[in-house]
This record gives sequence, structure tokens and C-alpha cells, in this order.
Amino acid sequence: MAPLTDDLDLARLQLVRGEGRRLELAVAPGRFSLGGEPYDVDPAQPDAVLDISRTSSGGYALRLRFSVALDGRCMRCLEPAHPQLDIDVREVDQPGGGDELSSPYVDEASVLDVKAWARDSLVLELPKQVLCRPDCAGLCPVCGKDLNAEPHEHERAPDPRWAKLRELELE
Repeated sequence: MAPLTDDLDLARLQLVRGEGRRLELAVAPGRFSLGGEPYDVDPAQPDAVLDISRTSSGGYALRLRFSVALDGRCMRCLEPAHPQLDIDVREVDQPGGGDELSSPYVDEASVLDVKAWARDSLVLELPKQVLCRPDCAGLCPVCGKDLNAEPHEHERAPDPRWAKLRELELE
């Protein structure tokens, strides 16, 4: 297992322009909340691959890749959910390149905040709904039973606005 890395001093790598390096490290995105429900990353910190390249103008081109399993509840049926997410993100930090070429994760001293980058990347890759499985049917809105385990339908009550019409005898 790779060592846990929260911050990485890019200047200590002493890369010359055009040179690159691949590092294997562990990231800990931490716990977060989605829709009021807490979600954890699998307790085993995921191993990540960080590719670092020094650009010709003295900046850095960065790529971070890791896979993570979430641990929380399904948003439809409330059963445990463990979706797997594959993260593959890139950043460029170019001195004097303006906002578009300035990474918020690299400070003036060329220290990369790996933990914040991993966390933000994970949150941006989250699905709109965390589900136990893609075809989760959820809970019955009438009786509250799990529709995955017990698929069923309830007879709909007649609309009370049409009650007078039902009293008509048309023969």
C-alpha cells in the first residue's frame, strides 16, 4: 500500500522542463454528505496514480486517477449501497497563465493539496442518486415495503371529485 499523501511539494521533485514523473500514493477523500445522508469512502484508503509533468514554461500538468467504493444508504430503498467510482482528473498550473491555467490545488510555493483535489474530484463524479443497484425500484409510496424484494401494486382509490357521476344511471 502506498503512503497516505495529503500535500505534495512539487518543487522537491526537481523536474526540469519537459520531464515527468508518476507517483503511487494513497488518498483519503474523507466523509461527506449528499442529500443529508452521510457517505464514507471504503475504509481502505484508495491507491492513486499521480502523473506530474513540468511544462515548457515552468508550470505543471497534473493527472490524478483512483477508484473508490462508497459506503452509505441507497436513496430509493434505504438499503446499504456500495457504488464504485473511477476518478480520472487533470489540472494545469501555469504561472502567469490567468485563472484558466491556475490550479486552485497548487499554491505559490508549488505545494499540491492532494487531499482537497481528491475530495473535490470525488464529489464532482458522484451520481445524482446513490443507488444500491441501477434498477432499484425503491419503496412503495402507499405501504412503505421494499419493491425490490416484494414487487406489488395497490388499487387506486376513486377520485372523490367524480363521485356524483358514479351515481348516475345511464340505462
